This record gives sequence, C-alpha cells and structure tokens, in this order.
Amino acid sequence: MIYRFRAILDNDTKEDVFRDIEIRETDSLEDLHNAITQSFGFDGLQMASFYISNEEWDQGEEISMFDVSEGNASVRLMNETALNDVVNKSQTKLIYVYDFMSMWTFLVELAEIVDEAEGTDYPNLMFAFGQIPDTAPEKTFEAENFDDLDDEFEDDLDIDDYDNLDFDENWN
Repeated sequence: MIYRFRAILDNDTKEDVFRDIEIRETDSLEDLHNAITQSFGFDGLQMASFYISNEEWDQGEEISMFDVSEGNASVRLMNETALNDVVNKSQTKLIYVYDFMSMWTFLVELAEIVDEAEGTDYPNLMFAFGQIPDTAPEKTFEAENFDDLDDEFEDDLDIDDYDNLDFDENWN
C-alpha cells in the first residue's frame, strides 16, 4: 500500500507552504525524512526527528535520526522504524523537525492510503505549493501566566554584581 502524506511548514506567515508525498507504507521514517528534505530543497545533512502526534498536534514520542542518548534510554531510530509501525488510519499525524538550530517544523499528516501504481517510483513528490522562506519561521511559545514563572525562580541575585556572587572565578 502507498501512504499519501501532506507535509506543511508550520509557520505564522500568510502563505501556505506544503508538499504532497507518496511513499510505501513499509518504507522507513528515514525514507520519509529524505523525501521531505528533498521536496523542500534542504541538503538533508542536519539532525532531524519525527514526533508522534495526536489530533491537537501535541508532541509525543520522539523518533530520532541517531541515538544520542549515550545508552541511558532506548531510542527509536528513523532507519529502524517502518512507517506502518507508527502511522495508520487511526494515527495519522507526525511532527517533523529539521535542523535543531533553525527549528524547521513541519506538520505531516497521512491523507490517504492507496494501491501502488504500476510504473511509479516511490517516494514520489505529487504536488508542491509555496516557496520555503530563506530562514525558518520564528516560534512563539506561550505560557498561561509568565508572572508565576518569574516568582518560582526569584532569587534576588543581581547578575551584574560580580563581587557578591558566590563562586570562585578562578576555578580552573
């Protein structure tokens, strides 16, 4: 079977930017990563991760390109995870983050499951809409009440008053 995904750049601009991609359900998340990066014109050399998501686009379990856990925990890897292990008719949404310095973020949703078309090479870029901006869109993070956060970390320290900070500046 063939999965048809729409990968939408998560941005706050007025212009939509998305790609429709077909890929075999048995291909890996690494194959989907490669298809997304190529379709948006990235070189594919930056770190990236997929996150399983729910209907509200909440970020869930991470599936990473590389195991950077240093053996502390088990990590799912893109090249070891088939698409049909994480995406199906009832679980259709993934969040894809490319280049953790720039934080290119894409909402990836399974739109349709179809039969494989004879003579078609997969992955297949079906449709491209919009141009990706030169830089990643800025992310806005919101909290219910920032004043509460400030109170939680209030310590009355003046970070510009170096003489009264409690540390040895010549610790090396």
